[in-house]
Amino acid sequence: MTVVPYKDKESGKKEQVAEMFDNISQNYDFLNHFLSLGIDIRWRKKAIKLLREDKPRLILDIATGTGDFAIEALALNPDKVIGVDISEGMLSVGREKMKRKGYDDRIELQQGDSEGLLFEDNKFDAVIVSFGVRNFENLDKGLADMYRVLKPGGKAVVLEFSRPNRFPFKQLYNFYFKAILPKIGKVISKDRAAYTYLPESVEAFPDGDRFLAHMQQVGYKNTKCKPLTFGVSSIYVGEKA
Repeated sequence: MTVVPYKDKESGKKEQVAEMFDNISQNYDFLNHFLSLGIDIRWRKKAIKLLREDKPRLILDIATGTGDFAIEALALNPDKVIGVDISEGMLSVGREKMKRKGYDDRIELQQGDSEGLLFEDNKFDAVIVSFGVRNFENLDKGLADMYRVLKPGGKAVVLEFSRPNRFPFKQLYNFYFKAILPKIGKVISKDRAAYTYLPESVEAFPDGDRFLAHMQQVGYKNTKCKPLTFGVSSIYVGEKA
């Protein structure tokens, strides 16, 4: 059964995810860093470092949101980063952020469907995603389209929540994600569904080796998984032959 934010609505997951992020876009950055205690910033830095030796010139950031991962990718000194997201609300906040920080000449944010990218084949040196693939309506379709636009020899780097399986981190994680996080998210974002959907979508996501199997199925080679912070999140890497 597909996990969606608004269970009382008949629209598909893609439409509901776009609506949800539109609703929380103004508070998203604050909540993202607050609810993760700022650890998400370190996670993004670690993910980007895995591309350092590749020196990618053109990078695609899928499900870019307000552009935090795209900004982190500037540490690689690329010529350009293009961010794509389905939520115009998130992109609007992101564009203002780029102007404020002076990055709008190097980071371009576009509205688009991550499962139907409007780019030619073999265009990007690297494709990156942070906390976005679990929101795909069709996971394999999204991963395959990322693969399509990646140049041969290029890498895809995916940062996503996963589930700790060791005591006591598993128990602490479950309590925080299911009992604390939705309440804080509701108060600040005014959208309870968004932060109820978060733990539900993480629970349904095929993390670890199961996600690597999805990557391999659509063509990625030399795949690997690097758990972070006792397994709360993981970095996945795959290459296009």
